[in-house]
Amino acid sequence: MIFAFLLFFQARPSTDDLEANLKKFTQVLAIAQQHAADPVSTENALYQGAIPGMLQHLDPHSVFFDPNQYQQLKEMEHSERKGFGTVVSILPGRVIVLQAAAGTPSGKAGLTPGDEILAVNNVALNRLDSEQLMQYLSQAHQQTAYLIVRRPGSTRLMQFTLNPELVDVPSVDRAFLLKPGVGFIRVSAWEANTGRQLKEAIEKLGGDKLNGLVLDLRNNPGGAVQTALEAAALFLKPGQLILSVKGRSIKDEGVDVPKTAHPYKFPLAVLINDKTASASEILTGALQDHDRATVIGLPSYGKGLVQNVFTLSGTTAVALTTAFYYTPSGRSIQKPLRTGQLEFERSNQEYTTDAGRAVRGGGGIEPDIVVGPEAQSRLRIALDASGTITSFATEYTQKHKIDDMFEVSPQILDEFQVFAAERGIQPPVGEWSLDKAWTQSRLKQEILNQGVGIEKGDEVEAQRDPQVQAAVSKLKE
Repeated sequence: MIFAFLLFFQARPSTDDLEANLKKFTQVLAIAQQHAADPVSTENALYQGAIPGMLQHLDPHSVFFDPNQYQQLKEMEHSERKGFGTVVSILPGRVIVLQAAAGTPSGKAGLTPGDEILAVNNVALNRLDSEQLMQYLSQAHQQTAYLIVRRPGSTRLMQFTLNPELVDVPSVDRAFLLKPGVGFIRVSAWEANTGRQLKEAIEKLGGDKLNGLVLDLRNNPGGAVQTALEAAALFLKPGQLILSVKGRSIKDEGVDVPKTAHPYKFPLAVLINDKTASASEILTGALQDHDRATVIGLPSYGKGLVQNVFTLSGTTAVALTTAFYYTPSGRSIQKPLRTGQLEFERSNQEYTTDAGRAVRGGGGIEPDIVVGPEAQSRLRIALDASGTITSFATEYTQKHKIDDMFEVSPQILDEFQVFAAERGIQPPVGEWSLDKAWTQSRLKQEILNQGVGIEKGDEVEAQRDPQVQAAVSKLKE
């Protein structure tokens, strides 16, 4: 009844209707309070029923914050990131330490690569699936954690107590050369310092002397739009339009590259996937529309909403969608929603870039070159899902000193096949042969992860990543 009232109210917003419908609402609430089987709280009826119901009808991103939620929101705005400084490999029922950064809680406590975390705060991790593990470990980072750990080569279980501390996790988390003159930079999120970090990473790789750059925005969910605008100014010409904002109750507004910008001129390729969203899509769309970069990968998520938080009576608030982001060619970044009343361009209408290339609207960013992720064979799935490669790497790095020049020799590959067979993985010889190069690469990656650091392992992964390699090929043209 309450929900029906809200739909009617939205369709006819005149003053007379407002008063009439408010009266209906109070009548419904009074009847519920008098006759419902359980007591009805006015606060719950409003905070958990009527108001959220109205906002859900508008769009799934507009939300209401009750007093407790609003207090949490304000605390989050001023909070700092805490953690243990540990990078782990999450396998079904297993968590293996890949890196314990020096000076962080995990590093100071004595955790080392290859350690297997068996339990956290008396919760046995082997009872949790991968998704549950990720969720539980994320929560555990917020408070003191008691770890039970098995170290390779030792029969005695070890105990560690970790207290979370401020951890500096850069949003530009990878920067290396794929080949001489061709750089690779991964941006995991858009935070306050991301623009500065991106420029520093480019300079570290060679700056203007680069012959090309692969900018990886895959799995980047967005963040502070302002920092994505700063990134755009590193590549686009002064005065070029980056985005426009359009909404029913606000003035249309465009954001241009500052006149003082000094952009890089080397060729650029941008990698995206279905988890590339928001600020990442704003940057990608601008680079694509101005023909500044070739976009490679899979279609992006499609989140292009402008949201503002309005405070209500000091203790509650509402986050309301007020406008949409558009690319320079006029495409709405927001994908059509299955529910809600948001109105925007929903068709697959074609737009054109500065050079006259056709690009399609309808939400999200369509790549110029569609390339899927690395293919998975039966053997690859078995090796990764079982953790066999990670387990072998753990044992190998305990017995051998690993440096940056490490390679997987035929002898090491033979040792691994025996190791896998002992754990029930015995595919036909033909399957081993077909996946020989992949197996060598994965072994090298995992052994470098634990013996040198995950940054080095990521460099190995990039060399077999079909989306990265498609970008490198495009930059050669």
